[in-house]
Amino acid sequence: MADELLDIVNDNDEVTGQAMRSVVHQRGLLHRGAHVFLFNEQGDLLIHKRSADRANSPSLWDCSVSEHVKAGESYHEAAIRGMREELGLEAGHITYQVKFQMEYGPNDFEISEIYEGKVDPGLVKFDPEEIAEIRFVNVKDLKAEIAQHEEQFCSWFVKIMRWYRA
Repeated sequence: MADELLDIVNDNDEVTGQAMRSVVHQRGLLHRGAHVFLFNEQGDLLIHKRSADRANSPSLWDCSVSEHVKAGESYHEAAIRGMREELGLEAGHITYQVKFQMEYGPNDFEISEIYEGKVDPGLVKFDPEEIAEIRFVNVKDLKAEIAQHEEQFCSWFVKIMRWYRA
């Protein structure tokens, strides 16, 4: 994955500078992220398995879309970009749900926003360089699966799912 310029923010989500993604993660600088939870008509959540070639959390399950917010980009713009780049979906209607701050892993501190939307499974054309496979799962069943096999999921996704729709 190519390095990208990210905004560095403070605890109030105010931009204090910029740095390349690699530097942000080396130094543990607070930055921004966006997640999208996409549901089919039956209410099942689209989750994806990260490709084995991913530097971070390879071959682990994640939410529909997880993106870093690039410098100068809004959370919503990053979410829409992620839908296009990762799933081949053109801008659909997504709605803001929540903003939170979390430690995603060692030296990975983010303020993130979650968006929700609907997706037609037939329109999904995922990028095989980033995603190995996708599937749709009932949220209640997903929480039970995470409880039994947490090691198969990205650590941040596990944290988010612990409180999601609690």
